[in-house]
Amino acid sequence: MAESAQPRLAAHPGGSGRSNVLISHDPRTGEVVGNYAVMGAGELNRTVRAARAAERWWANLGFGARKRWLLDWKRSIARRASELVELVSEETGKPEADAAIEVMLAVENLDWAARNASRALRRRRLGSSWLSRNQQASVGYLPLGVVGVLGPWNNPVFTPMSSIAYAMAAGNAVVFKPHELTTGVGVWLAESWAELAPSQPVLQVVTGDGGTAAALCRAKLDKIAFSGSEAGAREVISLCAQTMTPVVVERGGKGAMVVHVDAKLDEAAEAAVFGAMANAGQNPSGVQRAYVADSVYDNFLDLVAADARRLRPGADKRASYGPMILEAQVDVVRKQVRDALARGGRAVVGGLDSIREPYVEPIVLAEVPEESIAITGEAIGPVLIVNRVANIEEAAKRINATGNSVAVSVFTRDVHSVESFAETLRAGVVTINSTTAHLGIPALPVGGVGEYGQGHSHGEHGLREFSRTLAVARKRYTAPMNLATFDRHPRHLRTAKAMFRLRHGRPG
Repeated sequence: MAESAQPRLAAHPGGSGRSNVLISHDPRTGEVVGNYAVMGAGELNRTVRAARAAERWWANLGFGARKRWLLDWKRSIARRASELVELVSEETGKPEADAAIEVMLAVENLDWAARNASRALRRRRLGSSWLSRNQQASVGYLPLGVVGVLGPWNNPVFTPMSSIAYAMAAGNAVVFKPHELTTGVGVWLAESWAELAPSQPVLQVVTGDGGTAAALCRAKLDKIAFSGSEAGAREVISLCAQTMTPVVVERGGKGAMVVHVDAKLDEAAEAAVFGAMANAGQNPSGVQRAYVADSVYDNFLDLVAADARRLRPGADKRASYGPMILEAQVDVVRKQVRDALARGGRAVVGGLDSIREPYVEPIVLAEVPEESIAITGEAIGPVLIVNRVANIEEAAKRINATGNSVAVSVFTRDVHSVESFAETLRAGVVTINSTTAHLGIPALPVGGVGEYGQGHSHGEHGLREFSRTLAVARKRYTAPMNLATFDRHPRHLRTAKAMFRLRHGRPG
């Protein structure tokens, strides 16, 4: 799924301007978590060549054997999950519970992709028309080859696994470039695969900075999967265009919530606060703003404020959420909150004094003008905007006008009519009476709209995202009426025209 902002990909200047060592820190304490090499072009090219060789072995195994390998890998990750959880906590500052949930979601996606790849991608028969009854058609999906995955920093296991697992299940080799802030997580994942198949580098990691990521985009891979900011997405697309490498892009930016007059307000308020504040508001599947029907607005806002005031960021186990992982995002939060207040929004919980680096305490803003960068910008941080609307139709207009809703949550008791309302929203995912719970459904495809997504992750769509279509048609017998020849009999053409008029020219 899409992740929030990350640094641009442009390479650092040569010479002393670019270090050859990457240092990972715990954002809670500043302590060093690990040191990693900044790989150059030569190392990256050797990695890609090894992936090309491994992909041929992997693709030739077939669905059944790949399933067994991937399920073995899944079990290995699950048995050692505590190691991975600890590493995620160290590199992101997330509380252990948040890191554990992320790892569990990632493993669920790996399991689903392994078990369902054959059903989604195997060759299947297709029907033919009256003009081609003697032809038998089928379609199947084959691996692309080698896929590059550029991972984010805010969900460093779950989000890249949404590409890695599906690409591997489809028969591809993967070269994974984790974000420099969470390099250790990427190294751990690649090493866990290497322990199972040391001579078959189907999954490899390349470590480094934005220059390494840019080099991967130029490496003429068969596809690049990217999750991150608008600036990063545009640069990836531009770099990949130079080699005509296709991309699947999941941009950052949180979603919106709609609260109807008949909603269960306590449940909606709890979901809004969790969606906005979990992972310090660094989940792009979360909630940036809630549009609430006028008649229930004040009650909803009171419930939200009470829930938000109970939260506390920190580094201990009882903390509700952790720090801002990327230091620069603190300034983004500060600018957005300052702009919202300057334009007439009011602070209900917290405000500018809630920003105490590296932590941001819960902030709830009300009646923020739609032109504020707190709404139009890429949402980040534990900030929830609650705005009043006359009805859900007005909410839909506001959501569509902004154009930056990755997901929209609708809270109402009328769950039957809301599906037609969902079709009026420009969003990739619409959830009813829940916010982020849909991420626990691996079969559910996730994709943005417009600039917020090119392609999909998860589900059959995610498997086919990393496959190429091969259509096959074969002649079963000689047709009594053959039009595909210069020697066709005039009677055959007359007969075909008459049948065409009968089939398509009559009403109904």
